[in-house]
Amino acid sequence: MLHAAQLAVREINARGGVRGRPLELLIRDDSASPSRAVAIAVELRDDPRVVAVVGHLTSGATLPAAVVYNQGSRPVVNITPSASTTALTGIGPYTFRVCAREDLHGTALAEWAYARIGARSVAVVYTNDDRGRGVLTTFAAEFTRRGGTLTERDPVLPEMPDIAPYLERIRRRAQAQAIVLSAPPALAARFLRLARERRLRLPMLSTDAISGIQTEGDIAEGLYISSEYLSEIATPANAAFLRAYSAAYPGEIPDHRGAGTYDALRLIAGAIEDAGTSRRDVRDGLLRLGRGRDAFEGVTGRITFDGQGEVPGKRVHVGVLRGGRLIAVRIW
Repeated sequence: MLHAAQLAVREINARGGVRGRPLELLIRDDSASPSRAVAIAVELRDDPRVVAVVGHLTSGATLPAAVVYNQGSRPVVNITPSASTTALTGIGPYTFRVCAREDLHGTALAEWAYARIGARSVAVVYTNDDRGRGVLTTFAAEFTRRGGTLTERDPVLPEMPDIAPYLERIRRRAQAQAIVLSAPPALAARFLRLARERRLRLPMLSTDAISGIQTEGDIAEGLYISSEYLSEIATPANAAFLRAYSAAYPGEIPDHRGAGTYDALRLIAGAIEDAGTSRRDVRDGLLRLGRGRDAFEGVTGRITFDGQGEVPGKRVHVGVLRGGRLIAVRIW
């Protein structure tokens, strides 16, 4: 996110800035902590220099922060590139997101498991939080609608000392033909490592909340991941972004968080150019996309916003991890 934001601001300022003035980044780290996110949100909302916020990263941090951004006499736009919880929808008129909601991920994984992998029975292991439950609910609805069955619905907590019993039960019952894992990277890595050690060779599927798991090496090989952004998306906007990103950060490959951040900065700049420099102007400029302004053709796709801050028609793709890279297997 940071690298993509810095790249976007450098490009915007190299072209003369916005309305003849440069953009400046004020960088804050919420440590994925809801309480820290609230403190930062209060600071940014009350800072008269701030015209918009890009963030936050996680759903747990974004939800309480968004409440703050929409309160007070001077609310401020926040655009999250990656907080997917459905609870964020309509939380306030100044909150937007460019990523897909979690329910789209569950539906995409169910289609992939049933139609592409050919699984008819699946075990779901999920973190017992908003995102995990959301993926479980939407996956179960679509998978059972197609005729599949869920053999397990196992809620876990990130701090659980031992998750081996879940794996042992799945292996012992021998009913599941695939496993859906909706968990953050650290917990997912523990699960995958145990699965490889126990030679559990079922296909495994997850969402882009697991981003970064490729650094764990062979344990993540072959993992299917749903994401609204894959580097192989063949659009002029993505091709230009990848060239610029590669030149700025050799050897790095941006993920959905970086791509969404890059789009968010450019959306904010465009809204200022179109409508003005006040916080209300930025909000109004975003809402004019597709309604008096051309839709924004971004790295993550075509963007307009509905009245609840969502991108209508958002798509979720599916990739597979091969050699430490997320390779497209289905692009919608």
